Amino acid sequence: MSTIRRPVWAGKPKPVVLALKGVAVLFLLALILFPFLIVFSTSVSDNDDITAAGGYVVWPKSFNLSAYSQILSGGIVTRAIVVTALVTLIGTAISVTSTVLAAWALSRPGSLFQRPLLTFVLVTFLFTPGLIPLYLVVKQLGLVNNYWALILPSAFSVFNLVVVRGFMMGIPKELIDSAKMDGAGEWRVLWRIVLPLSRAVIAVVTLFYAVGYWNAFFNALLYINDSTKWTLQLVLRTYVLQGSSLVSGVGDTTIHPAAQSVQMAVVMIAIAPIALAYPFVQRHLTKGVLTGAVKG
Repeated sequence: MSTIRRPVWAGKPKPVVLALKGVAVLFLLALILFPFLIVFSTSVSDNDDITAAGGYVVWPKSFNLSAYSQILSGGIVTRAIVVTALVTLIGTAISVTSTVLAAWALSRPGSLFQRPLLTFVLVTFLFTPGLIPLYLVVKQLGLVNNYWALILPSAFSVFNLVVVRGFMMGIPKELIDSAKMDGAGEWRVLWRIVLPLSRAVIAVVTLFYAVGYWNAFFNALLYINDSTKWTLQLVLRTYVLQGSSLVSGVGDTTIHPAAQSVQMAVVMIAIAPIALAYPFVQRHLTKGVLTGAVKG
């Protein structure tokens, strides 16, 4: 049976203190989960129950999935989900690959132009280009109304680079030197040794990038003018928050504002992928962020 080791200066907590901490944790947990409960309950409730509850249902009296079947049966919401999923998958793959390669190169002391390149990257971290110059660059490249405008401007994060580079610098040099003595090249060392040892920090930055792409709203608002190319977050803003009708772009078909259950179903679909993915990388989150940040 394992026992919790306490610092020598920390005494045994009193039962009253433990009880108060438990109550505080439960209170904070309730504050976090209560909005999600309302959104989910409203999304699976009938219109009569929603009207009787004044617009938002705390505990559903029925379990009706018609709202989900309506928004997933086609139309602008379904198309926005597909667009957002593809942008998230492709963007995350590009971002993680570029970040890992750049971090590995900048963590090697003997790399070509290692110090000037590191200084240049850190300068861009401190001085951002600004909104208007960035928009003009995207426009000059012909990426307005193009899906690449949702990926390329945010494809590389200096913060994530610093975290991954700091983690890779903590890998023992003797391990890499022994692999090279056995004839391994840089790519083989990266693939066989560095990447397996860096799974924690790679999982963390993958989550960061995936959450960023999935929740990206401003880039879509700025660069995408065609409503048929809108992402889920832009549809969520227009369809749920503003209650506007959306033209699907196929002929003159128009989707009118939905009932409260449909709106809450859109919210659930928008937050569900990230909420489901988070537990799988939670055990890497603390180790990856702290190790990379401290050594960066």
